[in-house]
Amino acid sequence: MKKIVQFIILSLLIFSIVSAETRNNELNNLFKLLKNSENTKAIEIENKIWKIWITHPSEDRRGYRLTELLAQGSLLINQGKLNKAYGLFSQIILEDPKWAEAWNKRATVLYIMGNYEQSQNDINEVLKLEERHFGALSGQGLVQIKLKNYKKAIESYKEVEKLHPSMEAPKVMIPRIKKLIKEESI
Repeated sequence: MKKIVQFIILSLLIFSIVSAETRNNELNNLFKLLKNSENTKAIEIENKIWKIWITHPSEDRRGYRLTELLAQGSLLINQGKLNKAYGLFSQIILEDPKWAEAWNKRATVLYIMGNYEQSQNDINEVLKLEERHFGALSGQGLVQIKLKNYKKAIESYKEVEKLHPSMEAPKVMIPRIKKLIKEESI
């Protein structure tokens, strides 16, 4: 019996490692495609990346449950139930602090609540786990604008441009930030 349990645990561990490698390979391929894609194709690739990000990386019961909780938290944001969403994302982070998207969702809630420094702290965690997270980088730009760190905001959007050249946010936000800098220097 003990050997069977050990075999099952080892099998699950190997499956998890293979699954993580497959996920990373898929993301790597999508990011390569994203850099060289036209607008319509880029949106399709971006959606595939988001689908991977919002799905918990483990393909077991726990992973499905955490994916469902993340979706519920997103729904709470849309309903304006920010404290509940914050609590739910915090619960997910406690259960799996290595899931970048849980940190990203909580960073979003914190930004909406006006807790910009805490939002930036969560964005830092996202970027430690997934440095190509153009959503978190774009969010960082917004946070840095609120904190009046305009240079850092521009740097964030320039990073987004490198990863996702078709994304509109940098094209819109960089000129706006430069205008803010000029207005404040007058």
